[in-house]
Amino acid sequence: MAEQTSSLQIQPWADGDLNLLYKLNTPEMTKHLGGPESEELFLGRHKRYLDLGDRGCMYTVILDNGEAAGSVGYWESVWVDETVYEIGWSVVLSHQGKGIASQAVAAAITQAKAEKKHKFLHAFPSIGNRASNAICRKLGFIFLNECQFEYPPGSMMQCNNWRLNLE
Repeated sequence: MAEQTSSLQIQPWADGDLNLLYKLNTPEMTKHLGGPESEELFLGRHKRYLDLGDRGCMYTVILDNGEAAGSVGYWESVWVDETVYEIGWSVVLSHQGKGIASQAVAAAITQAKAEKKHKFLHAFPSIGNRASNAICRKLGFIFLNECQFEYPPGSMMQCNNWRLNLE
């Protein structure tokens, strides 16, 4: 099911979205995430997005003109011995600063709430990613603390731990 907002919609990730993932795996787009992934890791990410099943959902952010502008999604994660949803998002450079990420994240939150599966949704943006931290604040996430977070696998980054109550 696609979630509609005033100027975009989110659609479940599909095999044809691999091209968008290439656009999101550039040095500029991944500067807060430790840099671009190798081809092997990158293709594995695409497969995981397709195979989330009942453990979450990845979406393509589609503008009214049909253009894919980014991705947003949530997936099960264990944090401090509790299974929660974790959320992440990315918007291509040409569409950043237009409120697209905020709208897409809000739409994904609506979907996660509707599932009534987990009490909490966490976001772990890099402490240096001011835009993503501002989205968390704007959408009602509560700042819990700074933390070390392994992303990508094998690399630790300094993040802010934001939590949203889905109930």
